[in-house]
Amino acid sequence: MTPRITDTDVAADELLQEIERKRSLRRVASVVVSLVGVLFSAYQMWFAARGFVFAVELPVLGEVELASLQLLQINAVHVGFALVLTFLLYPGTTGDGRVSRACRQLRARTASQFGPDSPLVSAIEGVGDGLAWLFVDPDLDRVTPSDLLLIAVTVLSSAYFVTDFQEIQRMRALGVPAGRPIQEVFTFLDPVAGLLGPLTDVSYAFVLGVVGVVLVLEATRRAISLYLVFIVGAFIVYARFGVLIPQDAAYVGVLSIPELTWPSIVQNLWYNTENGVFGIPVTVSVQFIYIFILFGAFLEMSGAGQWFIDLAYAATGTRKGGPAKASILASGFMGTISGSSIANTVTTGAFTIPLMKRSGYSPEFAGGVESSASSGGQILPPVMGAAAFLIVQYTATPFADVIVAAAIPAVVFFFGVWVMVHFEASRLGIGGLDPDSVVDIRAHLRTGWFYLVPVFLLLYYLIGARLSVARSAWFTLVAIVALITLVAAYSDETRGRLVAILLVLGTGQFLAQWLTGASLVAALSGGGPGGQSIGGAVSATLGTVGWLSIAAGALTLLSKPRLTASWLALDPAVDEAADEISTAVGRPAAGDNGLVRLGTFVLKSMDSGARTAVPVVVAVAAAGIIPGVISVSGLGPNLVALIRSLAGGSLVLLLVITAIASIILGMGMPTTVTYIILVSMLGPALVTFGIPELAAHLFILYFGVIADITPPVAVAAYAASGIAKSDPFQTGIEAFSLSLNKAIVPFAFVLVPGIVLLREKDDAAELPLGEQFRVATLADLAELGWSLPEVFVPVVGVFLGVVALAGTVIGFVYAPLDRWERAGLAVSSLLLMAPGLPVSAGYDVTTLLGLGGGSVSLTADLLLRAVGLAMLVALLAKNRRAAPRGDSGAAADAA
Repeated sequence: MTPRITDTDVAADELLQEIERKRSLRRVASVVVSLVGVLFSAYQMWFAARGFVFAVELPVLGEVELASLQLLQINAVHVGFALVLTFLLYPGTTGDGRVSRACRQLRARTASQFGPDSPLVSAIEGVGDGLAWLFVDPDLDRVTPSDLLLIAVTVLSSAYFVTDFQEIQRMRALGVPAGRPIQEVFTFLDPVAGLLGPLTDVSYAFVLGVVGVVLVLEATRRAISLYLVFIVGAFIVYARFGVLIPQDAAYVGVLSIPELTWPSIVQNLWYNTENGVFGIPVTVSVQFIYIFILFGAFLEMSGAGQWFIDLAYAATGTRKGGPAKASILASGFMGTISGSSIANTVTTGAFTIPLMKRSGYSPEFAGGVESSASSGGQILPPVMGAAAFLIVQYTATPFADVIVAAAIPAVVFFFGVWVMVHFEASRLGIGGLDPDSVVDIRAHLRTGWFYLVPVFLLLYYLIGARLSVARSAWFTLVAIVALITLVAAYSDETRGRLVAILLVLGTGQFLAQWLTGASLVAALSGGGPGGQSIGGAVSATLGTVGWLSIAAGALTLLSKPRLTASWLALDPAVDEAADEISTAVGRPAAGDNGLVRLGTFVLKSMDSGARTAVPVVVAVAAAGIIPGVISVSGLGPNLVALIRSLAGGSLVLLLVITAIASIILGMGMPTTVTYIILVSMLGPALVTFGIPELAAHLFILYFGVIADITPPVAVAAYAASGIAKSDPFQTGIEAFSLSLNKAIVPFAFVLVPGIVLLREKDDAAELPLGEQFRVATLADLAELGWSLPEVFVPVVGVFLGVVALAGTVIGFVYAPLDRWERAGLAVSSLLLMAPGLPVSAGYDVTTLLGLGGGSVSLTADLLLRAVGLAMLVALLAKNRRAAPRGDSGAAADAA
């Protein structure tokens, strides 16, 4: 029996829609959105599989090339898809904004002055009704004419990159004004060219560039926030008028830039892959982010989400405070799938928060646990959030190294939240769930082991085989579909024919490769360059085992349409979509057809991935304008000088400024946007202090993630409070408190890079700042003279420090803690996690007073950690003696 959508799922979807303010479209509009989404995903999947050349292999004809695109064209089409979906999914206005209220007030004042039957009132109402029809979508259920106009302009703008790329290349040398005027592009306008007025002599490329930037800003307003539009718009205005800032002005004089004309600004922001809308952030989205979002969508639609939640409860649900601990594990698992704090919170929270409340946790604490753990999904390898892929591009660091560097801090964070919920459970006397209410973990693993395979495959491709990020994700995507197809086709009745078909196809593929050097399909159509060795044929056949599995499973399902796959539990949304499609085509019974469900799974995953990717693509496209302006204006070095002067040469002050700026800027905005802006503005300044570049970027990422759970905005905590029926602000306070270790650990690994497994290179003195460190290898870790003081001791200190921090926040370990004990644990936590922080701050103060400064030596670092350890042991021993005799071991099993 296939699972169906429950009331909890509906409530979670409604909450997510309330936060994201997406439309709920039906009938034709819904089909159009899904079609565009599937095409978007198909475009990205083809790019991941085949690169820049779009070609198909047809029987007899061989390979037929459809198009060969350049990077700028690829990026433009990518953003074009996202803009079209934005204008379809997000309303321009719902009629509750300032303009709408002003119009209603005007009508009311006119009616009161001239009477409700006045012709003037009728005229105002008529104009208002017309504007509402054009722009307003009050019920989030219709696409307005203005949306269709924006979509048409978007398609026109994207098509220009594909059809007139030679002109774009020419303009790179001659400038945007050298492009053809509008009447030459649209020859039917030539007879009335004089009516174009000022646009007569303006190039069509310039007009499209201006319109394109405006479209991106409008999409940003809809999908992200007006706040980001103001920030990006301010940078565009600055690019044009920053020349007016006097160079000799105090402080702000360094912000003066050379004069830039509007054509040069448009050219750099719209027709460039180095910076601007189609710059590095969008390139990263094209190459890395989207395909990983698809990976998450396929994994979620396969039913892995619920399976991971059940696994978490099976592993920890019966322990003390089990529901909260299971929430942490489930959120970590789901973070591998979604990489989004809000989506993670809503998806897992709809199940975990009610259980936490029923077990005895307060609604605010339950919501805080879920949102805190869910925000950690963006820092948890192997997928992490979209910002991790930007780190790869900005730092030129292999993704495998980013995973390795981010692993320890991520584990520390989840361990810290785990200890806090354990102490809270001990304080409140909360036990675990009834063993009968959770699944048996062995049976659960036996029937769903295939959900773990894609994750391990991804790690193998990234770290073991060292494949590129895009290729790793693509191969894993194929593996997911192959596994689900095999599981869907497997039963006691069909397993024999499934194996037989797979063997036949595998043998045929091997023979085709051996005899013709081509695939089975190409060989049957008469293609192939010629035979190859047996070893080469075996290798080529193994490389297609995923596709062979998909074919074998599909053929088995074709032979047994009504097969019931006992192991397969696709996401309820897949079954609902299959039923809707079957009913729409007049074949209601087709919804239970195995092949139909499999096809629906693939299409629904592609559609879901596209919808999830839309705000990310829009965000990186808009945010890319900021580094574009900084680059084209030459502002970068001056900005670094200004920030260094404001910090007064203090590394601690600069880190605090960066942390505060990350949290403030990140409130209500995607982590990717916060990361792009701050890396462009503050990243270079951090590196000039000798901080490893990768550590500096991870520092900014961590505090951008914290913004999701920091009041007063705290979007993830707000989502959790909607499920918990709790006070949003207090839920945010709980979430931030539970995530305090996420705020201290970044300071720790910036001061001691060994915590993120970074080691100084042998020739560091000859290298520029930021490039003097590399990710440590196993050989480095085996070198105890370096790894013991630089890695093992600090890492152990960080883990012990979060235990002390947990006692500080909760106020309970074995027994209640008084204020002095909590203060002592707080000091102990700081000394264990980041002893260099208070010492460096002290040196900054003495330097400011003219008493001289210094740096934290390795000996001082180890000595301070030892002091912190001694304080922790003494305080825990004292607290244990104060505990009731029967509860003296209550906190011993926190780990």
